[in-house]
Amino acid sequence: MSHPTLQGKVAVIAGGGKNLGALVASQFVEAGAKGLLLHYNSDSSRAETEKTAAVLREKGADVLTFQGDLAVVDNNVAMFDKAKSHFGQINIAINTAGVVIKKPIADITEADYDKSFNANAKAAFFFLQQAGRTLSERGSIVTIVSSLLAAYTPFYAIYPGSKAAVEHYTRAASKEFGERGISVNAIGPGPMDTPFFYGQESKEAVAYHSTAAALSKYTRTGLTHIEDIAPIVKFLVTEGWWITGQTIFANGGYTTR
Repeated sequence: MSHPTLQGKVAVIAGGGKNLGALVASQFVEAGAKGLLLHYNSDSSRAETEKTAAVLREKGADVLTFQGDLAVVDNNVAMFDKAKSHFGQINIAINTAGVVIKKPIADITEADYDKSFNANAKAAFFFLQQAGRTLSERGSIVTIVSSLLAAYTPFYAIYPGSKAAVEHYTRAASKEFGERGISVNAIGPGPMDTPFFYGQESKEAVAYHSTAAALSKYTRTGLTHIEDIAPIVKFLVTEGWWITGQTIFANGGYTTR
């Protein structure tokens, strides 16, 4: 059995314009991917996403961009339809998007709850649904979740709570889509050295997270870096295609089950 490669493949990447999504896109192109659709949610990410797209085009890739809130089902439909219509096929779907809300349970509002579950659970589900409908045979789907799924900690009720749903979506989808050879996995990074992490953390919390992993002292900040995660995404959609239905904790020993 030969493993899939990225040569000539097409990928849809939610949150693909910056941070982890942009690095995944770049590594895909370097490995031979011919087409990418880079999704972004808000106007604030437009310039960075277009800059990423321009750099990848200079490397020879055909790159589309798409803006939309993926908690709106029709946006998922439109996004995958755009990619399928333009490229003729979609082989890979990667969802790096999400939001973090860190608050004591007593302080969480209904708006907080809805925002977290819309971005982390609802959007992930309907992204997965459309990926399953449109990916070619022997494709791959990867969703980024969180190592907090295995943590025992206060103040993180609705962030990992909303990401936990994706584990169940992943298992069900791997069974349902497996008939067409599509692997489906989730990756749970540790706290990552990106603006996504620092926005809600105090200096004391950053100091704790920076020393909490077993391998912390061997990294430049003690945290997980996007360079730690992007190669795992690439592996799962190529040589690691046989892995399916799993949540992989990639965190340097930050948490484990």
